Amino acid sequence: MGTDEDTTVSQLEDMVERFCEERDWDRFHGPKDLAIGLATESSELLQIFRFKNDEESKALVDGASREHVREELADSLYFILRFARMNGIDLTGSLRDKLVKNAEHYPVETSRGSNRKYDE
Repeated sequence: MGTDEDTTVSQLEDMVERFCEERDWDRFHGPKDLAIGLATESSELLQIFRFKNDEESKALVDGASREHVREELADSLYFILRFARMNGIDLTGSLRDKLVKNAEHYPVETSRGSNRKYDE
């Protein structure tokens, strides 16, 4: 596999699927288990930044903790890809549809430069 520039989501899902099939892990990857795995891994990413201000957080990503950040992002992506493949969810279509909904909630003219939720 190459980089983000030349790899499709389907190819990533195939990589994860092969990895899991070689280890006979399908039986451990029900929706609940994969959702727990995703929450756990994203919490591990969050832990890296705990009690850090914005400047310190940026320094972590650019500095000594970069590899740890990469690993936790990869772990989170693994569970997203695995969940989607195991449950027949098209991630590209899901993201596209969600962006359409978000565009309705957050029109450019009222949302630009604001971090407020649409119902605030």
